[in-house]
Amino acid sequence: MTELESEVLPLPPRYRFRDLLLGDQSFQSDDRVQVEFYVNENTFKERLKLFFIKNQRSSLRIRLFNFSLKLLTCLLYIVRVLLDNPEEGIGCWECEKQNYTAFNQSTKINWSHIFWVDRKMPLWAVQVSIALISFLETMLLIYLSYKGNIWEQIFRISFILEMINTVPFIITIFWPPLRNLFIPVFLNCWLAKYALENMINDLHRAIQRTQSAMFNQVLILICTLLCLVFTGTCGIQHLERAGEKLSLFKSFYFCIVTFSTVGYGDVTPKIWPSQLLVVIMICVALVVLPLQFEELVYLWMERQKSGGNYSRHRAQTEKHVVLCVSSLKIDLLMDFLNEFYAHPRLQDYYVVILCPTEMDIQVRRVLQIPLWSQRVIYLQGSALKDQDLMRAKMDNGEACFILSSRNEVDRTAADHQTILRAWAVKDFAPNCPLYVQILKPENKFHVKFADHVVCEEECKYAMLALNCVCPATSTLITLLVHTSRGQEGQESPEQWQRMYGRCSGNEVYHIRMGDSKFFMEYEGKSFTYAAFHAHKKYGVCLIGIRREDNKSILLNPGPRHIMAASDTCFYINITKEENSAFIFKQEEKQKKKGFAGRGTYDGPSRLPVHSIIASMGTVAMDLQNTECRPANSSKLALPAENGSGNRRPSIAPVLELADTSSLLPCDLLSDQSEDEMTQSDEEGSAVVEYVKGYPPNSPYIGSSPTLCHLLPEKAPFCCLRLDKGCKHNSFEDAKAYGFKNKLIIVSAETAGNGLYNFIVPLRAYYRSRKELNPIVLLLDNKPEHHFLEAICCFPMVYYMEGTIDNLDSLLQCGIIYADNLVVVDKESTMSAEEDYMADAKTIVNVQTMFRLFPSLSIITELTHPSNMRFMQFRAKDSYSLALSKLEKKERENGSNLAFMFRLPFAAGRVFSISMLDTLLYQSFVKDYMITITRLLLGLDTTPGSGYLCAMKITEDDLWIRTYGRLFQKLCSSSAEIPIGIYRTESHMFATSEPHDIRAQSQISINVEDCEDTKDVKEHWGIKTSHHRNSCSSDQSEHPLLRRKSMQWARRLSRKGNKHSSKTAEWISQQRLSLYRRSERQELSELVKNRMKHLGLPTTGYDEMNDHQNTLSYVLINPPPDTRLELNDIVYLIRSDPLAHVANDGHSRKSSCSNKLGPCNPETRDETQL
Repeated sequence: MTELESEVLPLPPRYRFRDLLLGDQSFQSDDRVQVEFYVNENTFKERLKLFFIKNQRSSLRIRLFNFSLKLLTCLLYIVRVLLDNPEEGIGCWECEKQNYTAFNQSTKINWSHIFWVDRKMPLWAVQVSIALISFLETMLLIYLSYKGNIWEQIFRISFILEMINTVPFIITIFWPPLRNLFIPVFLNCWLAKYALENMINDLHRAIQRTQSAMFNQVLILICTLLCLVFTGTCGIQHLERAGEKLSLFKSFYFCIVTFSTVGYGDVTPKIWPSQLLVVIMICVALVVLPLQFEELVYLWMERQKSGGNYSRHRAQTEKHVVLCVSSLKIDLLMDFLNEFYAHPRLQDYYVVILCPTEMDIQVRRVLQIPLWSQRVIYLQGSALKDQDLMRAKMDNGEACFILSSRNEVDRTAADHQTILRAWAVKDFAPNCPLYVQILKPENKFHVKFADHVVCEEECKYAMLALNCVCPATSTLITLLVHTSRGQEGQESPEQWQRMYGRCSGNEVYHIRMGDSKFFMEYEGKSFTYAAFHAHKKYGVCLIGIRREDNKSILLNPGPRHIMAASDTCFYINITKEENSAFIFKQEEKQKKKGFAGRGTYDGPSRLPVHSIIASMGTVAMDLQNTECRPANSSKLALPAENGSGNRRPSIAPVLELADTSSLLPCDLLSDQSEDEMTQSDEEGSAVVEYVKGYPPNSPYIGSSPTLCHLLPEKAPFCCLRLDKGCKHNSFEDAKAYGFKNKLIIVSAETAGNGLYNFIVPLRAYYRSRKELNPIVLLLDNKPEHHFLEAICCFPMVYYMEGTIDNLDSLLQCGIIYADNLVVVDKESTMSAEEDYMADAKTIVNVQTMFRLFPSLSIITELTHPSNMRFMQFRAKDSYSLALSKLEKKERENGSNLAFMFRLPFAAGRVFSISMLDTLLYQSFVKDYMITITRLLLGLDTTPGSGYLCAMKITEDDLWIRTYGRLFQKLCSSSAEIPIGIYRTESHMFATSEPHDIRAQSQISINVEDCEDTKDVKEHWGIKTSHHRNSCSSDQSEHPLLRRKSMQWARRLSRKGNKHSSKTAEWISQQRLSLYRRSERQELSELVKNRMKHLGLPTTGYDEMNDHQNTLSYVLINPPPDTRLELNDIVYLIRSDPLAHVANDGHSRKSSCSNKLGPCNPETRDETQL
């Protein structure tokens, strides 16, 4: 290579850049030939053609001049008619005039009255001048447009009319007697119409502004009608000079009456030439007008499809947003419109929809409703065309929403289309705010320039992951991002529906602290102090802040954060503070009376908000001399003095400023006691030590780094396969691994990059090691190498190939050892020939698993939210039918959350990603919603910001009694902010009486003796002592159960006819329970036989109750006086445990026993108060 380089000769001097700049004489004297381009355009003909035809602006001026000439000739004709007086005599120029009245009585037609007119000399001179100019212009244009066929130019109608109206005038210059000859100058109206059409075309080309084709066609139709009427009026008036003299007005009246098919008959032509002209005009009208109307109707239909234009005037005087979609479905449209127009300040906005497909029939029907027809404009067009973006006036838009087509089988291709749309809009209107929805996380960085981006798979998988450790997180987030006033279910007879519907109206709002009545008085106080007292006094839940000098939002920054007047506060409430009225009643009276604030809580009656903290100020909890305890024993027992246990339960007050000695969470980076505890539990067996760090391999660009539990060394790919052994281990099923915690199984079609976001929240650093659940990915297709490279660093993450419709695959992946099964919507089933059938396979498969494994918590993702009514479907369940009627009623009332009362959604067992579309829509008004949602889901980890977790209320925690006291307890002890409750209650029928419910409960208890200990029996006054695994697989017990049930049925039937109908209902319920029991026996035998066939132990499979007598729901920010119930799960925002590690390293070894650790409600190690 060096030899070749050395052989390269230097360039000659004339090719050097320096010589080119300075000039080289030898180079300049070289023989060259100068070539002139476009020589043909320099000829005289080409220059004339450029001026008259090619150049838009000059040709526009010429056509405008020609149009004016034609209109002037028509006006001069009218002037000539008005000045013409036949009574003075008619004839040729300078000839003897004949009197008009002399021939008036004759029945013969006097043709001289038709051929000769009285034309004044000045009028003749003007008309001749105009005719001469028009003739010369016409001949010049014929010459310039000649292309070899002269006859084509001669036989054009416009040329013939031009010759008829100009040549006779030119002849009269040389032959004066013909100056009074009649010339049909009124035919110039058709030439004026032709010139107007050409002028409009040139106008569009010259000013680059296109009027709609509809406008052009309407203008042409109007001009055609005017020309027909004008021609008929002038022609009949002139011909009737030889008959009954008609004025111009009477001729015009006759034409209007005739063309409108009215035909009064009071004015009629008297001679045959005028009658013939009427016949000709009617025939012409019958031919020309239908063609014009046909073209107009066609354009109208096309405009209905394409949507027309959004005028520039409206864009400059009104506010509008543009919605760009690939295909518009009715569900997507209604979700957008309902959420967008739910905000009062957006009522005057217009929505312009830009879609490349024709308008759907259902969409068309909705957009014809007056509520939407005045505010929604549909344009058929592409965002990649500047013309269509100009039609939508994108550069004047307030925002542009670009939504992906999630129903496409190839979601990557759908993302590519979204990316191109975003680029096109940014190129055309760089100042228009962009709100982009992307499907796959690996494509997110292409639209990073957008103002707001929502990645569907990121949010979906993170939400499904949190559903496994914080039940119903999907329902919690969905309710928070939907706009509602909390009026759903308020007319329901059931208490839980009214409370659930009321709390669903809570949303996230923001306000500057210095301008807030809620938080202004807490300036200079700690964040925890402000959060507790704002909730106690106003019922608002302060969840985060944003410093003025820092754009990052911090959720629960902790007690060390001191509130400043310039802080922006984010809080959860029914409505924003600006729409709230403040009424101070009891507090002011008690202050006047010198109220000391030391009330006591005596009974179950509810206290007013100001006195919820009953024992505040009496006895504080002893927070000194504590030590960090293991996670599985982190229990806050009742306060005791010197270990005697005689002291009354009390809660410490929330301090205005943080006490560093008492408010220190355990350092999760150096939790040595946890490791020691793990080793002692396993009795010296080999334990794989975990480390905390950032995952070394991210499967896509743009993933937020999260501190996680990691393996010291990456696991070999062969060890990630759950169902096949390798040289490192011989385990072939989940049982062989001997996991301590329950499994989390994820069923997906492919191992997409979004699945990485399912693993990260479950392996985050703030989760205790003993709470980590094994994760098994049940994949239809084998994962790719780069995905395995990304997950091999996480502990207890495995995969196997299989499907959920294969029982063997489910058993091998350890479904009987799992607490949660997450079924992800498959891409291949997202599109179906019939709408809403995309979920058919998923729903049926989940229903089968629900019957086979009743105790399993199945979390399902659906494509269409309306299909959630089929989840855990029971055809004869009267309660489900009642909820269906309630949903229809709420939808009729205009609710955006009509599906919220469906039991699977309320319990967080079903989820549709389309529910999160409102997150992008809300960001137009609340630009912080995407950031807060990502922080709650763990997708982003801002330093100093807290995270979402949950704790369970046990019997030892019921001494706290109310949600307000729990709020104080958490704020004072562990600086955690509760934001809601997940509550499970016994199943109730709205039409049943209390004693009926109790009787039904008794029957179900004795027949279905496998009741889960988590069910609340104390609530109904029924105490049971059976346990979770008390049901034996031996079928010999079932006849005894049937005999007992039949004895109770007979006993109920002997009570007389007082309650015969109710007795029949009880017996039917009992028979139904026995039938279901028998069905579960068959299903149990099927599962066990398959387990034996696969060589799996059957000891782990037990027949479980299907929880049909319980329901669960979410209460967001409930009132402070809400009573806590057993097994309530409280959502918490816990402060970042790493926020102050560096500053308080000497205190890490101190107390942590009062801290409420994270809790998985389905695992054995539960955090208690």
